[in-house]
Amino acid sequence: MAKRSAGLLIYRLHDDDYEVLLVHPGGPYWAKKDIGAWSIPKGLVNEDEDELDAARREAREELGIEVEGSFHHLGDYKQPGGKIVAAWAVEADIDLEAVASNNFRMEWPPRSGVMAEFPEVDRAEWFTLSDAERKILKGQQPLLADFLRRRSQSPLEIYVT
Repeated sequence: MAKRSAGLLIYRLHDDDYEVLLVHPGGPYWAKKDIGAWSIPKGLVNEDEDELDAARREAREELGIEVEGSFHHLGDYKQPGGKIVAAWAVEADIDLEAVASNNFRMEWPPRSGVMAEFPEVDRAEWFTLSDAERKILKGQQPLLADFLRRRSQSPLEIYVT
């Protein structure tokens, strides 16, 4: 069975247009990558964990902030590696200055025997939907398209499936 992740597409209305919050993965493998490297805050769902609870937990771990609001399930999205990402949209105006990610440890440099600590997320930024389409991982582009399609409908119909 494919591994499952869950995440939040956090959005806000800014200057009469929508922006989405994306995070850039920390650590040496991602340090010089930008286009196609960003993600919604997300992570693996633990066994017997509710997927929305997992999405909120992962956002808290990656942003250092409890995201509150009305959560609307966007869908499940199969990634190129086979993992399924369950995504929810939520409107929230996150202050980027308040973002503080948790850390992870890994051997770095490889085969050195030295353990180094890196932030799980090295930065978060607000992007217009058109910029986000370029920045986000290819496997997550469909969730932006679904959000865009639903936002063009009347507010009462946005999340009716």
